[in-house]
Amino acid sequence: MLDEQLQRFLDYLLIERGLSQNTTAAYGSDMAQFVAFAIDHRIQDAREITEETILEYQAHLRESDYKVSSTARKLAAIRAFLKFMSREGEVNSEVMQSVENPRPERKLPKTLTEDDVVALLSQPDISKPNGLRDRAMLETIYATGLRVSELVNLKVEDVNLAVGFVRTVGKGAKERVVPLGEIAIEFINRYLSEVRPEYARNRRSEHLFLTNRGSTMTRAAFWKIVKKYAREAGIKKHITPHVLRHSFATHLLNHGADLRSIQEMLGHASVATTQIYAHVTREHLRETYKKAHPRA
Repeated sequence: MLDEQLQRFLDYLLIERGLSQNTTAAYGSDMAQFVAFAIDHRIQDAREITEETILEYQAHLRESDYKVSSTARKLAAIRAFLKFMSREGEVNSEVMQSVENPRPERKLPKTLTEDDVVALLSQPDISKPNGLRDRAMLETIYATGLRVSELVNLKVEDVNLAVGFVRTVGKGAKERVVPLGEIAIEFINRYLSEVRPEYARNRRSEHLFLTNRGSTMTRAAFWKIVKKYAREAGIKKHITPHVLRHSFATHLLNHGADLRSIQEMLGHASVATTQIYAHVTREHLRETYKKAHPRA
């Protein structure tokens, strides 16, 4: 009976809804899996499908390590099938009313190891003007966790080297103050005294970081700088300026900083956004444990 009801549903999709053969076949594949599960649980008719049946099937998919996207697609197929059967007057339309789709998995941000960061920051040739500027920029973004747009938009007046902080305006036009480390202060100082005056020449620019032509550094140009030095450092991971922001937060957390402080420095509206870095550190601990523990 359930097989027959499924066939009627597929015929409806193909003939009345006008869906393609491939789309109908995809529905059929997902529904065939559910029908097999239902029959295994002694369900022979769509009328016997309950909310509990759907929840048990959802748990089965989770235990079978299906991706969240795959589970959501399969549940959507069941929902469409039951909606069709409801229009046919054969099932209660509210069977899936309280069944929620699984939330998409939040991808963990990519980060560099501390050794990778050291290797990256040591690549610029600081005996040359561009190298000294690049080192100052890399040290600044890693020291502060600024977004790349915030970094290139820094003005000279935004940096207080005597006290050791930068002022920036982030998303939502929210201003925040972020501390600067001693090494970043050292290289910004050197850049300001040895390089920037030459780059600025007679052009009056308020921006801190300039190209050798005196124009404001762009996000795209800095992205190329990061890629260049990552390649020279032998870092195989795909790296962008944002990876340095993620690394800043993760390394702070690894060394005992609290989430609230990191939230303020990153300019996150909610600490829930910052909590993703706690998952990164836990994942790192798990990997370290697996590699090091004799019974892992």
